[in-house]
Amino acid sequence: PPAHSRNDWIGPPDKHSNLRPVIFYVPPEESSLERRLREARQEAQACDQRFWARHNRAFCQEKEEFIYSRLKAKGLEMRDETGQKATLNAEEMADFYKDFLSKNFRKHMQYNRDWYKRNFTITFLMGQVALARALRWLRWKKKNV
Repeated sequence: PPAHSRNDWIGPPDKHSNLRPVIFYVPPEESSLERRLREARQEAQACDQRFWARHNRAFCQEKEEFIYSRLKAKGLEMRDETGQKATLNAEEMADFYKDFLSKNFRKHMQYNRDWYKRNFTITFLMGQVALARALRWLRWKKKNV
């Protein structure tokens, strides 16, 4: 982002996680509470990036292995005679998706629990920052009246 920017910047989707990374604005006179909020948001983003990058990589790898094993069982190659990548029908892929979700259920549940904890903390810190800013504004207003 340009040096004069006073906003967070959102980038293009990450090729592994498919999440859009955020470059957080750091105000020049950031309070310790505002810094804690920004750092909590940065840590939440980093956790999400790590989880979804690992998850998507495992999904793609297992999907390719599933397709390969099913095609091999049918006596087919990964590419047809025209060089196109061979595919399976929707019912066969539904088996894969169901198995993948079942196998990763606990990981998703743990991710969701952690996500809620992180976001509760962020929301609580946002409330504290808003209150501190309102009190600072009121003190400034009272001083200048």
